[in-house]
Amino acid sequence: MKIPNQAGASRRIRNALSLDDFETLARRHLPVPLFAYIVGGSETNQSLTDNRRAFGEYYFRPHVLRDVSSRSSRKKIFDTEYDAPFGIAPMGISALMAYRGDIVLAAAATQSNIPMIMSGSSLIRLEEVAEVAPGSWFQAYLPGEPDRIDALIDRVAAAGFKTLVLTVDVAILPSRENNIRAGFSTPLRPSLRLAWQGISHPAWSIGTFGRTIMSHGIPHFENSYATRGVPIIARSVTRDFGKRDHLNWEHLKQIRSRWKGRLVVKGIMREDDAAAAALAGVDGIIVSNHGGRQLDGTLSPLRALPRIAEAVGDRMTVMVDGGIRRGTDVLKALALGAEFVFVGRPFLYAAAVGGYAGVVKAASILGEQVRRDMALLGITGFDELSPDFLEHI
Repeated sequence: MKIPNQAGASRRIRNALSLDDFETLARRHLPVPLFAYIVGGSETNQSLTDNRRAFGEYYFRPHVLRDVSSRSSRKKIFDTEYDAPFGIAPMGISALMAYRGDIVLAAAATQSNIPMIMSGSSLIRLEEVAEVAPGSWFQAYLPGEPDRIDALIDRVAAAGFKTLVLTVDVAILPSRENNIRAGFSTPLRPSLRLAWQGISHPAWSIGTFGRTIMSHGIPHFENSYATRGVPIIARSVTRDFGKRDHLNWEHLKQIRSRWKGRLVVKGIMREDDAAAAALAGVDGIIVSNHGGRQLDGTLSPLRALPRIAEAVGDRMTVMVDGGIRRGTDVLKALALGAEFVFVGRPFLYAAAVGGYAGVVKAASILGEQVRRDMALLGITGFDELSPDFLEHI
């Protein structure tokens, strides 16, 4: 397994004690427009803020005097047992934040024995990631065009992916005002402001951007369709992501018929939509509001989770993402009905500042928090968790 080397990574991450620390480090390391792209949500950031607030409204009711010496944080979903009940959520244009970002995330996830979902908006060919980390999942943004749907599904299958994640909450691109104010856009537009950001952040400019251009040329959206997409500087970037507003339940049936592996739908926030996905033969869902990056004002996934899990939990695997930063957050989500959780932004921050070593360290930190918190909560396995462990304030 060839892992991209990132000089200076160990020095930058050596004092990181929590996932929040990687965000602080990335704020200094990344140019302002790129950091803004990761950290922000849409419009007023109401949903983004509520994703974290929801966790703070739940308090634990721990058991005491229980022998927890045999506790295990291993978790099996579908047919695979992982070392922890969390994985890495899909994040677009990761290779612009960290050199060979998708490969770094996938390789580190394999090392940590957790799943990583590769984004359909990535700048690295899905075949390259599958070669490095064959256990990765692939997330697709599909247009409502049957021929393009079939072609991409066939490409993903040919690459060896076993789990396809269909994201369904991106009918159109949202209004991300913070990106515009910070100077980030797709396509990327050269400007004096952007040039100054490059000069003032030399570690990123040389170690990520310059190295990428020298070794691989201008990044392209590689996996939007079966064929190579447009370069990130092309004026037609927005058009290349069009016709998603045509996607509907009939297309999901087509996808289920064509795709022979595990099928997960990401972006479910209602019980009736979850039930419809179950009827369509979906294997799992991820309760998600896209990290607060789509419809502003959408409630936190943690708030929607209990009703959805109760409605369909016996028919499919229910997972959740959004706002998870600590082991206590993981346990709260599992207690409320999730079988697994996914974490996005912190792992991308870790990749940006620490490369492969950064992601491995981030996974280790979160995994150790989960194991410690299990002991303090008085459980030895996740099957012991229930809403009874929580009080909502």
